Amino acid sequence: MSDLFAPFARGGLSLRNRVAMAPMTRSRNPDGVPNDLNALYYAQRAEAGLIVTEGVSISATAEGFLFIPGLYTPKQTAGWRRVMDAVHAKGGTIFAQLWHVGRVSHVSNQPGGLAPVSSTGRIARNAQAWGRTADGRPGPVDVSPPRALTTGEVYGVIADFADAAANAVSAGFDGVELHGANGYLIEQFLNPTVNDRADAFRGDTLEGRVRFALAAIDAVIARIGARRTAIRLSPYGRLFDMAHYPEMDETYLHLASELSKRDLAYVHLMDQTSRGASGFPAEFLAAFRARYDGVLILAGGMTRESAERLIAENLIDIAAFGEPFIANPDLVARLRNRWPLARAERDAHYGGDARGYTDFPDFDPGEAVASPRGR
Repeated sequence: MSDLFAPFARGGLSLRNRVAMAPMTRSRNPDGVPNDLNALYYAQRAEAGLIVTEGVSISATAEGFLFIPGLYTPKQTAGWRRVMDAVHAKGGTIFAQLWHVGRVSHVSNQPGGLAPVSSTGRIARNAQAWGRTADGRPGPVDVSPPRALTTGEVYGVIADFADAAANAVSAGFDGVELHGANGYLIEQFLNPTVNDRADAFRGDTLEGRVRFALAAIDAVIARIGARRTAIRLSPYGRLFDMAHYPEMDETYLHLASELSKRDLAYVHLMDQTSRGASGFPAEFLAAFRARYDGVLILAGGMTRESAERLIAENLIDIAAFGEPFIANPDLVARLRNRWPLARAERDAHYGGDARGYTDFPDFDPGEAVASPRGR
């Protein structure tokens, strides 16, 4: 049997296979509270070795997309508990992705219509959030000019990450993943082309630009333990006006060394080649692997072949698949048996009801001819 489908145990993880379901925003929560539809959606996909949820807002000011679930109120925590019960009943392992979008937001997403907060007062160019349009309807909107957090407020956001992590554990999650990728708040601190601060979190020094990410990680570890704490990063990403910079390798390899000291559950890298970025060079992945002595997950345009190759070469431990899990709740079985993959309805990715969310059937090998190549 391929190592991709073999059980995996290392550190605090004990998984049925090395296939992870990557986090994907689905916007099925108009009131921000997880519901029975979410419970069914995640339980249907519990054959994955690891599920990482959609981004979960850590506070009311963390939101940049309508209809996403949160983890900062008792009602939200109770809603997630129903989801956890459903996933664990199927033998699944699930981490919550803790999310603060920072400047990738719109005033309609913010309490009282206030400006979004960030490491900076610079607006993200050519970026959109999902908020209320001029006529009050849900839809894409240009992001609003942000306000730079004061130093005291930065520590408040760090506390929000820790509080949300504690709520996640209370709800029954197996752990949490801090969203440090894709141009959101943590990356806004990491990137010196965005971070123009003059305080201890400044972007023009290595220690300054990694300080927020490490402080948030340490605060979460202090609340729930290192073996239940993880982070997602996207080196060489360009989403939401994240420009490349000369110190990029230095920054992320330094982070790799620092994270290696903390005995985390895992680090989750996102290669944005499938999102239009150049992606990170092959030598960068090897360099990161050499510096980070822990469980490493990679996502981004993954196939069975690429996953098996990267695991065999010991460059990663777990392969994460995103969009294929939408229309293929039985993705692990389809990959294992090289069965064809169903295609998702992209117009039903965000918002709505069960259509395009929980109405995809498992594959019936008796009704179709298997694909000659598994993806």
